[in-house]
Amino acid sequence: MSRPKSGPEHAAPARYLVIIDAAGEMLARLFDAERRHLTDFDASSEEVAVMTSGLVPAVGADVRQWGHALEGHSAQELREARIYTLDI
Repeated sequence: MSRPKSGPEHAAPARYLVIIDAAGEMLARLFDAERRHLTDFDASSEEVAVMTSGLVPAVGADVRQWGHALEGHSAQELREARIYTLDI
């Protein structure tokens, strides 16, 4: 018996939640394990509190790891970014 195939709309699970300033607004950005962008939303939303409950973030986005994924953010924004590794 073969397993059903996932359709093209099937996205990889979120592995990282990055909270970062984006021109004065706090933004929550979700990325998969390969640091591919999945979606953005308002960092003040209740979802952020639920997703980060009990997690301790790394502070600062290392440009070697996050440079391409967070392209367009300033050096200051990268230094202040909080990166949560989500349980998947």
